[in-house]
Amino acid sequence: MNFAGAETWLHKVNPSLKLGILMVLCLVALFIHDSNYMMNVTIGVLLLFLCFSGHSIKHMLFLFVPFCFIFISTSSAMIFFGKGETLWFKWGLISVTEESFMRGLLVGFRAMLFAALGLTFSLTTRPVNLFYSLMQQVKLKPKYAYSFMAALRLIPIMMEEFHMIRNAMKVRGFARSTGIKAIYFKLKAYSIPLLSGSIRRAHRIAVAMEAKRFTDTAHRTYYYEYGFSRKDQVFILYFIIVLLAGFYLAIHFPLLPK
Repeated sequence: MNFAGAETWLHKVNPSLKLGILMVLCLVALFIHDSNYMMNVTIGVLLLFLCFSGHSIKHMLFLFVPFCFIFISTSSAMIFFGKGETLWFKWGLISVTEESFMRGLLVGFRAMLFAALGLTFSLTTRPVNLFYSLMQQVKLKPKYAYSFMAALRLIPIMMEEFHMIRNAMKVRGFARSTGIKAIYFKLKAYSIPLLSGSIRRAHRIAVAMEAKRFTDTAHRTYYYEYGFSRKDQVFILYFIIVLLAGFYLAIHFPLLPK
């Protein structure tokens, strides 16, 4: 499935700023203990993700299937087996109380919030842009940033090499063998070529980076220049509004019982 989407203003937000704001919001969510407030903040983040991620509803629903399962599993475990004083339902080991129900929704909405923040960042930020921004705004050393970018480039090469080994084993009939010896043989057949090839490529990349003086951080120029713009201000203002509006609605217009 192709997950390439349209580019929106969210893609043009400074990647370092975006990462920092979303991490701060994750920390803030850990200290929210009101279910109404957590629900309002989660809805605000979901609206940002659904409207400005640049992807179709079909793709976003496909991505949210495992997170919906996490929401149901985490909240149901707390709802059915939590403790509380106001008993609603009891059957065997299952005991549903008002307190456990609210705590279950709180945990579920928190998990959904983390999922929405993670998807928002991953679907609107390119890894290369992130590392360039970290070098320029956060002063990350180029030897570390370019090493991470080189590692990301090697992942498709390793996957292609894995498929080549698997196809070669199928042609020679080793894929149909079973038993403990066959598993041990397949483990060696996959791991040794992949590991040796990765070591050789890593050594060549390290030598090339040394030759290109990637360890020298003084007076380095960049192909991509990143700064701050009004889109960054809009991004920060949006989350401030979400936190304040969510707090106001949780106090004056609560949808869940307190």
